Amino acid sequence: MTTAPRPYLDPHQSRTREPTPYEYKLAATLEEVFTKDGHELADVIRGLNGRQVNAPDGTPWTEESFRAEMHRLGA
Repeated sequence: MTTAPRPYLDPHQSRTREPTPYEYKLAATLEEVFTKDGHELADVIRGLNGRQVNAPDGTPWTEESFRAEMHRLGA
């Protein structure tokens, strides 16, 4: 019996550079927030601010600043 070849998937194929320390910290904190606090945007904002992981400008997150930063990081 022959099996079909599995498609190649590189989980970092869209990455053009290594993440910065800020990006690593944000990702790890988001994973913790999703696990412990919830998945709704308000939960995420509350979780990040409660852990004192601030927006790039050093201020607490707002829904608007979080959306803008996710858009920037995803570009």
